[in-house]
Amino acid sequence: MEQAIRLRPLEWVPNNPHFPVIVYRSVLDAADRAEGFEAAFRANGWGGIWRNGVYDFHHYHSTAHEVLGFAEGHADLVIGGPAGREIHVEAGDAVILPAGTGHCRIAASRDFLVIGAYPPDQQADLCRKQPSDEQKAAIGRLGIPMTDPLKGKAGGLRGLWHLGA
Repeated sequence: MEQAIRLRPLEWVPNNPHFPVIVYRSVLDAADRAEGFEAAFRANGWGGIWRNGVYDFHHYHSTAHEVLGFAEGHADLVIGGPAGREIHVEAGDAVILPAGTGHCRIAASRDFLVIGAYPPDQQADLCRKQPSDEQKAAIGRLGIPMTDPLKGKAGGLRGLWHLGA
């Protein structure tokens, strides 16, 4: 199941002017979800793969879209900024955060494990304050990746993200 969540600028967080957050529920059911997410991301051309968690402070990336695959445990996140929307995620879920989207962990189980990745040729910065005009322009310039990190060339962000939407 896919859910698209459109966010407007909120406080100091720009969010994305073109693309919604995509939430996948129970998208991956594998014996080793961490390996499964990594394999799916690699197969669909997403790189810079990492294993960790979600920071417990509000931040966004102005230079990259980001996918978060939740391999173990569960957590409550806030997307959109300090006064944003709370979402609960569990092992097997994933979210795609378009550049500019604020996100923060507010609670998590001890075993919470996240696998993250970025589209080809994108590297994430870490922003914790009002974006500069240059950062806003960078967010607006990042287009639609050629593949969804989980669904490939058909489905997912390829169907839900539209320039000018």
